Amino acid sequence: MNENKIKNVETQYFQIPLDEVLTDAMHGDHTHFELIVCTVTCEDGSQGVGYTYTGGKGGRAIYSLLEDEYTPFLLDKDASQIEALNEQMQWHLHYVARGGLVSFAISAIDIALWDIRCKSLEQPLWKLAGGASDRTKAYAGGIDLNFSKEKLIANVQKYLNQGFNAVKIKVGHQDHNIDVERIAAIRELIGPNRKFMVDANYALTVDQAITASKAFEPYDITWFEEPTIPDDYQGFAQIADHTNIPLAMGENLHTIYEFGYAVEQAKLSYLQPDASNIGGITGWLAVAKLAKENNIPICSHGMHELHVSLLASQPHAGYLEVHSFPIDKYTKSPLQLEKGLALAPHTIGHGVIFDDELLRPYQINL
Repeated sequence: MNENKIKNVETQYFQIPLDEVLTDAMHGDHTHFELIVCTVTCEDGSQGVGYTYTGGKGGRAIYSLLEDEYTPFLLDKDASQIEALNEQMQWHLHYVARGGLVSFAISAIDIALWDIRCKSLEQPLWKLAGGASDRTKAYAGGIDLNFSKEKLIANVQKYLNQGFNAVKIKVGHQDHNIDVERIAAIRELIGPNRKFMVDANYALTVDQAITASKAFEPYDITWFEEPTIPDDYQGFAQIADHTNIPLAMGENLHTIYEFGYAVEQAKLSYLQPDASNIGGITGWLAVAKLAKENNIPICSHGMHELHVSLLASQPHAGYLEVHSFPIDKYTKSPLQLEKGLALAPHTIGHGVIFDDELLRPYQINL
């Protein structure tokens, strides 16, 4: 009998309200986020917890994919064969759902399997994923397009008070002069030496993005994130050719092939995969390898409580995004900073341990 055989997969679905409405240029208002938790149990009693999340839409479909498609597929499979299982899960639904929601579902399973692997080897994730360090540079990024300038300034000041040395704000107003006014105010607040990123959530045309980027140049912007739709790799290249601000994207790319096209064509300076939608830790590490081969810093999007270990593990790490969806508020070990650096947990496993009592009020039984 193979002691690593998967004998049970349990999926839970949560809708967690945000403390206030958060708005960006394309997705509109966020009132809550969805958390889908997947617990994998093996015949030897070992157990791992994985998860994915959304900005408030699509979570029920991900839950269904896990329950109806992947649970029967996984039973009796060898949990130690993570990379092989990841590929098999991709092909299992490739014809009807390449990338997209399937990548979210695979991510939850893959993260659970990595949790089992780390526990079986009695190692924290940052060591098994690469081991370069147990800490990484980080920035605080808000979903704050709807904030008044005064509230935006107060929000960024809160980041500085928490110890962050880098910040990001949303842009993407149709009148880019509104963005310029907000950017100028934040640069004045944070001073000349802190890193400052902006993110349009792909709200602009290529021409609008070029105009906006030129207007942003005097404010020493570290990167302009998703200035236009992520599928337009050549459009990104056009923007890069016409401005001096480095470009970043990745949260909306859900396969390694999409990242390959982006690296080849989009003239990106930073890659930002999200382990919740790129096929989990296996997918994220594949993008990190691609980034290293092309001399591009690897960054992250969302789920900072997990990504801190992945970023820390990589010698070519850029910046960890500390996101406005506070998943780690519902864990037993929220993110810690030391001298502006985010600290990876030394806990055996991936280090994300959910607090069941805190989550229970938000569970939706499907």
